[in-house]
Amino acid sequence: MSGRASRVSQQLKDAPEAKRQAAQRIALIVQYRGTHFHGWQRQVKERTVQAELEVAIRSVTGQSVTVHGAGRTDTGVHAAAQVAHFDAPAMIPAYRWADILNHRLPEDIAVRASARVSDDWHAQFSAHWRRYRYTLYTDAYPNLFIRPYAWHFYYEPLDEHLMQSALTPLVGYHDLAAFHRAGSGRAHSWVDLQAAECTRRGAFVQVELQAKGFLYGMVRLVMGLLVQVGRKRLAPDEFTQLWQSQRRDLVKYAAPAQGLCLLRVGYDDFPFPPAAWVDTQPQFLLAATAAVAV
Repeated sequence: MSGRASRVSQQLKDAPEAKRQAAQRIALIVQYRGTHFHGWQRQVKERTVQAELEVAIRSVTGQSVTVHGAGRTDTGVHAAAQVAHFDAPAMIPAYRWADILNHRLPEDIAVRASARVSDDWHAQFSAHWRRYRYTLYTDAYPNLFIRPYAWHFYYEPLDEHLMQSALTPLVGYHDLAAFHRAGSGRAHSWVDLQAAECTRRGAFVQVELQAKGFLYGMVRLVMGLLVQVGRKRLAPDEFTQLWQSQRRDLVKYAAPAQGLCLLRVGYDDFPFPPAAWVDTQPQFLLAATAAVAV
């Protein structure tokens, strides 16, 4: 713990009781590498992002606190701009929480910004959409620096145009039971998909999906089937027929977790500048697979 963080804790202890009890709601922009986390949601025996944040906040306030996230990312999934909120003593200025927590958090979590929000604002329920990005690396050679953040798909070339053709009919309000993993507590499989885009940047193929909410395991199941379209093993119209007929039994493979990243979350009233939360997952350099002139 840094000397600055220790001083904050001591100031809280020394403050009058009434001042310590006064609360404000704090919103956070949180990044994390999901590699060594068992997802976002707190669990009894596993390391999770929510638990790490709550421990860090408790070390400041001396009180247990619940941190609410906009999305419950699964094991191994990353976040470029997850949004969370918690209630904290009002005597600590909201903007200082980012710096305070970054001195207490492990190196695979970073708080990009913190700000005060209204008492009825909620990271999960006030959100209008979540956007995920899945990254595939299609070069023939492995790359150690890319491996933690992409699915190295070297089996054969992927046709991003066919993949986009398969994705386009998904946009809209549909029953996507074919992409609904077992174990979900959700009562239905209807999803309002707002955007579905597939692009190529050199050796990288990226798919971005945006919706108000996603089914448990949905994006990885979509990607597991979509690569079959890119390989020309499955036609775009066959992809569409499969999910329209709700053939969950034919969706057999989920894409690896490391390629998936919660890119950003959208709100009507958001207290952060775009630089803090828009496109904060760096794009890999196209030069990563460029031939080197000798």
